Amino acid sequence: MINLFRLIAILEGVSYILLLFFAMPIKYLLDDPTYVKLLGMPHGILFIIYIIFSALGKYKYNWDIKEFFIVSAASLIPFGTFYADRKYLKLL
Repeated sequence: MINLFRLIAILEGVSYILLLFFAMPIKYLLDDPTYVKLLGMPHGILFIIYIIFSALGKYKYNWDIKEFFIVSAASLIPFGTFYADRKYLKLL
């Protein structure tokens, strides 16, 4: 499970970065929402899967509430999933 969780974390982080720093500027600076439409749905699905895996990980890896909160909240911060992967998931 941990390898799949790490893969989802990396993919979610990459999709978030692409959405924020590539698709959104193109949408608002060039008035072209194409990339937001292309990247939005995969990012949303990866986000939901990441949150589900973090909830499952809380019980499987006996994370306390602080660890669970950090791993879950990492998906809301750009580059946060990379931090969570390195600090919490890689050690498992």
